[in-house]
Amino acid sequence: MARIFITGSSTGLGLLAAQRLLTQGHEVLAHARNEQRAADLHKALPEVPIVIGDLSLIEETRSVAEQVNTLGRPDAVIHNAAVYQVPHRIETGDGLCLTFAVNVLAPYLLTALIKRPDRLVYLTSGMQSGARAKLDDAQWTRRRWDWMQAYSESKLFDTMLAFGVARRWPQVHANSVNPGWVPTRMGGAGAPDDLELGMQTQAWLAAGDDREAAVTGQYFFHQRSSPVPELARRPGDQDALFEYCAELTGQPLA
Repeated sequence: MARIFITGSSTGLGLLAAQRLLTQGHEVLAHARNEQRAADLHKALPEVPIVIGDLSLIEETRSVAEQVNTLGRPDAVIHNAAVYQVPHRIETGDGLCLTFAVNVLAPYLLTALIKRPDRLVYLTSGMQSGARAKLDDAQWTRRRWDWMQAYSESKLFDTMLAFGVARRWPQVHANSVNPGWVPTRMGGAGAPDDLELGMQTQAWLAAGDDREAAVTGQYFFHQRSSPVPELARRPGDQDALFEYCAELTGQPLA
């Protein structure tokens, strides 16, 4: 039995992955952004411990990590929480772009602070293939806002996080997963991909006991390893992303 922490697990793919892992006999630590989300999540998963914190804020993200560590080291972490169609540039209480803060900085900081698990899964998107990953304006203060490009960049950064962690921590299995365009609240009712297939890869990578799940530094779509943009595999660009996130948070990645 494994203990798996899942961010953004009050709805959508995060909730579905939690439910799947519970039926397989694993222990799940769930996450909700606020007390109301936690109350709703408790109705869906009444026996599951819930940590609470807004991942758009650095101090609340630190609190989430502290809560997880207090409950005990997880065997795996699924970085599922994300924002998607943000119609205009929203600045967080830390003065950061919301899309970057939730989608990139939060998984970086949680990776740095949570007691090191055996497996890390970062949810990305096929939209990463059209990203430019501009660290010189990651906060979108100079460019005209484009929510789709901002989201695509954030998902490429997530794959870079996964591959960079895999390189730095060879004893940890760190991978990124594209769940597809699935009909969740984020994806919309008209999304064409299969919801079940969208959920199963991250649950498999987090707790699967077969040899195929015991890999690292890979990008998966429906349990198949797939190619990624060349930028994602460049050690120098991965390190630049780590250094940038460390500057923003004051927390380096070991």
